[in-house]
Amino acid sequence: MFFLKKLEHPIPLHPSYFGPSLADFIEQKLRDDVEGTCSGENGYIVKVLRIDSIGDGVVLPGEGLAQFNSVYQALVLRPFKGQVVDAIVSNVNKLGFFAQMGPLQIFTSAHLLPVAYRFTPDANPAEFSPVGEGAQGTSVVKGRKVRLRIIGVRLDATEIFAIGTMKEDFLGPFD
Repeated sequence: MFFLKKLEHPIPLHPSYFGPSLADFIEQKLRDDVEGTCSGENGYIVKVLRIDSIGDGVVLPGEGLAQFNSVYQALVLRPFKGQVVDAIVSNVNKLGFFAQMGPLQIFTSAHLLPVAYRFTPDANPAEFSPVGEGAQGTSVVKGRKVRLRIIGVRLDATEIFAIGTMKEDFLGPFD
C-alpha cells in the first residue's frame, strides 16, 4: 500500500532564481511539483522524504532556462488487488457507494455488498442498511468508516481507480 520509492524529477529554472539560496529553492520547487500528484507508474506521491542529489544545471537550448535533475526518495500510495483497507464513505446511491482512503476513491457496487444489505432511498441521507430476518450490522451511510477488500485496480496516466467488496467475513461498516 505505502512504499518508499526512489524517483527522479527534472526542474527547469529561469536564471533569475540563481543565487546563494538556489539549493533551497530547488528543494521547495521539487516538493511543490511532485507532492500530491499521481502517476500510473508510481502511484500517488504522498511526501518527499529525502532529496538524494540535485544535478548540475544544464542549459536548455533555445529556452534560456537551466534544468536541474533531482533524485529523491518519496512515500507513495499504490493500492493492489486483494488488499484490505479502511475508508470513509463519501457518497451513497442506488448503484453502490464511494469511499475515500486518502487520495484514493474506491467504488463498491450494490452487488458486492452482503445479501442482507438493501438500499434505503427514504432515509436522510440515503443508506444501505441490513434488512430481513436475523439481519445485524451497521448501515452504510455518508461519513461512516468501512473495511473493504480491493478486488480491482485500474491505473491511468494521472489517476488510480479501485473497486471494493464487503462480501467477505470481517468486512463492512464499523465505528
